[in-house]
Amino acid sequence: MLKEERHNVILHEVNLHNKVLTTYLVDRLGVSEDTIRRDLNELAEMGRIIKVHGGALSKSFHNSFSPTDVYARSEKKIIAHKAAQLIQNGMFVLTTGGTTILEMARALPQQLHATFFTGSLPVAYEYSQHPHIDVILIGDRLLKNSKITVGGAAIEQIRQVKADICFLGTNAIDLHAGLTDNDRDVVQIKKAMIDSSSRVVSLAISEKINTAQRLKVCNINSIDTIITELGPDDALLKPYRNAGLEII
Repeated sequence: MLKEERHNVILHEVNLHNKVLTTYLVDRLGVSEDTIRRDLNELAEMGRIIKVHGGALSKSFHNSFSPTDVYARSEKKIIAHKAAQLIQNGMFVLTTGGTTILEMARALPQQLHATFFTGSLPVAYEYSQHPHIDVILIGDRLLKNSKITVGGAAIEQIRQVKADICFLGTNAIDLHAGLTDNDRDVVQIKKAMIDSSSRVVSLAISEKINTAQRLKVCNINSIDTIITELGPDDALLKPYRNAGLEII
């Protein structure tokens, strides 16, 4: 595979999953770790990605206070508007971070009265712009690149909440692999949110359907609802519907 082709694959994987690991790219592209490191360094020097220890971040995810250059933003806005319709007055809502969750925060109606819990600084900021939303920022160690809190204290705070609904920004979802991710700290936060919520909703652009990362968040039956930009009767989603999940 030519270098330009590798760069295109790397950019797609980084933008699709927000963060990508060097080891994943080695397996995905079938090249050496040194080759991937050189590719990541070159892409970072060109300003296309954010190089971090062990991999790379999408620039849109890193600069998530700004809506510019968000991958598949039109699809994420469709998902966001569908998700916002599930939130009712008086609800306690747990949410992760990520660009789709950020779009959901921007899509919330101004008249909504609800309480939102999140460890994402950009998402908390968007919630704070709504006049009738109470925002509880989950605190602990801050992952500076993704601007989200992780760690034991954050998990303990989540466990004290009995949320009506939880919205998960989704890295990858597959009928057999379940919900998976590539960040160990974020996986633990998501597990705690699932355990503390009466209803769990996965927000995922359709490109993430039938994909898997290395770290398990939960089995597919721990998810109640999947929201994509597709219509609920789309053939891609039929296996999930047949498995008993609500598809929106």
